[in-house]
Amino acid sequence: MLANYGYIGLFLIAALLFTLLMVTIPIALRFLRIVPDKPNPIKNSIFECGMETIGKTWVRFNIHYYYYALIFLALDVLVVFLYPWAVNLRELGGSGFIIILVLMAIVLVGFSYAWKKRVLEWK
Repeated sequence: MLANYGYIGLFLIAALLFTLLMVTIPIALRFLRIVPDKPNPIKNSIFECGMETIGKTWVRFNIHYYYYALIFLALDVLVVFLYPWAVNLRELGGSGFIIILVLMAIVLVGFSYAWKKRVLEWK
């Protein structure tokens, strides 16, 4: 039992060391003068595709992008729950099947609500 927690601890230590290493490498390279650091007004200027922007740079996005993103996220979460369930279906038995039916019912109610509100129609 403790061996399993030992692996988790080693994984966390490796993740922390990797994170610290990725933060300290650029700092060390700049300190050792390996990475060039010669700021000037042209390098620090804001540009897009090499040209100065013309007109407003603040663009309002259509709210339907966010609706589609939320529905996509909900379906991704559903897949994350369905895959392990499908792998262990024989071990879970009838109770696992009923639980996944409840999850599917919740998702279908949400999807039908979005359909009823015409969220999925592009205007």
